[in-house]
Amino acid sequence: MQLVAPVKLLPTTQQADVLARTLERANAARSWIAARGAERGVRGRTALHRLTYAEARERFGTSAQMTVRAIGSVVECFARDKRKTPRFRAHAAFPYDNRILRIGVDNVSIWTLEGRQAIPFVCGPRQRALLNGTQRTGECDLRPLPDGRWMLDVSVSVDTPALFEPNGWVGVDLGVANIATDTDGQVATGGHLNGLRRRHRRLRRKLQKRGTRAARRRLRDRSGRERRFATHVNHCIAKELVRRAERTGRGIALEDLSGIRGRIRARRSQRGVLHSWAFRQLRELIAYKAQLYGVPVAYVDPRNSSRECPRCGHIEKRNRPDRDRFRCVGCGLTGHADYIAALNIGSRAAVSRPDLTGVYAISHDAQSKAVCLS
Repeated sequence: MQLVAPVKLLPTTQQADVLARTLERANAARSWIAARGAERGVRGRTALHRLTYAEARERFGTSAQMTVRAIGSVVECFARDKRKTPRFRAHAAFPYDNRILRIGVDNVSIWTLEGRQAIPFVCGPRQRALLNGTQRTGECDLRPLPDGRWMLDVSVSVDTPALFEPNGWVGVDLGVANIATDTDGQVATGGHLNGLRRRHRRLRRKLQKRGTRAARRRLRDRSGRERRFATHVNHCIAKELVRRAERTGRGIALEDLSGIRGRIRARRSQRGVLHSWAFRQLRELIAYKAQLYGVPVAYVDPRNSSRECPRCGHIEKRNRPDRDRFRCVGCGLTGHADYIAALNIGSRAAVSRPDLTGVYAISHDAQSKAVCLS
C-alpha cells in the first residue's frame, strides 16, 4: 500500500527563489509539451518523447530527467482525457524521482536551475517513521504553499496485513446533520462543522462584496481553513471507527453514494450545504485506514435504507415522518432514523458477500436499541 508522507522544507530566501524559478520553468515546459503533442496528435509516451525531448531541453534549459518527468506527467494527463490539452500553472506541483531528488536524514538534495541544492526539512513523528521504516517508491511532489512555505510529498510503500474474515459488520450511515451514525449507537454530529461552514460562507460573501485590498488579503488569510477543519474531523471519525471495528473483529459497511449529487434535487438554499458535504473524503479515509489494519470494507446499495424496517422488512415513505424519527407502520418499531439506516446497511453487507457461509441477521439487542431510541 502506498502512503504519502508530507515534509516541510526550510529553504533560505535565495533557495526559495531558485525553487520558484525552477518550478516556473518546468511547468512552462510541461505546457509547451502538451500543446505540441495536441497539435501533432501525439499522446503516447514514446512518440511524445521523440517529438519534444530535445527541443524542450533546448528551449527551457531543464535537465534530462526533469524533461522526462515533464513528458511523463503530460502523458498521464492525456491518458485521463485525450480531448483536453492540459495547461499547468506556473507554481503547480512538479514530480521528482530518485534521479533528481535524494532524501537524507535531515535534508534533501534537489535539482534546480542552479544545480543541486541541499535543503533541510522538518516533519512530524508519523512522517519520520514512514520515511525511516518504509521503502520510498514512485515520485515526490514539490509544491509551494500560498504563504510561501514549501512542501515535499514523499510517496512511501508500507506492508498491510491480509483482510480478516469478519464476525459481523458495523453499518455506517453518512449524512449532513449527522456526519456518521453506526450500529453501535455512536453518532458524529455535524452541528459544529455545519455552523462553521455557514459562518465562513457569510464572511466570504461579505468580504467579496466589499472588494477592497484589505478584504482580499483577509480572504487569502482565511483560505483553506474550512477545508482543513473538515478534513481533521473526517480523520478523527475514520480513525475511531476503524479501531473499534478492528478491536471487535468486525467489518465496516458503508453506503455507495457515488453520483448522489447528480441524482437528488436540492433547493437553492440547500446547494451550498450539499456541495460542501465531504462524504467521499470520509469514505476514502475509512478505506485506507481499514486496509492498514486488515479490516474489510463493504459498499452497499443505500436505497430505502432509512425507510426499511430492520425487524419486519416493511418499506414505506410513511415509516419516516421527519428527518430524525423512524416509526414502522407495519410492526410499530421506532427509533432514530439514522440509527435504523445504519442497522439496514450493516445487514445488507452481511447478505451481499458471496464468500460468507451464513447470513448475519440483526440481533435482538440491536432491535431493542432501536426501540429504546424512540
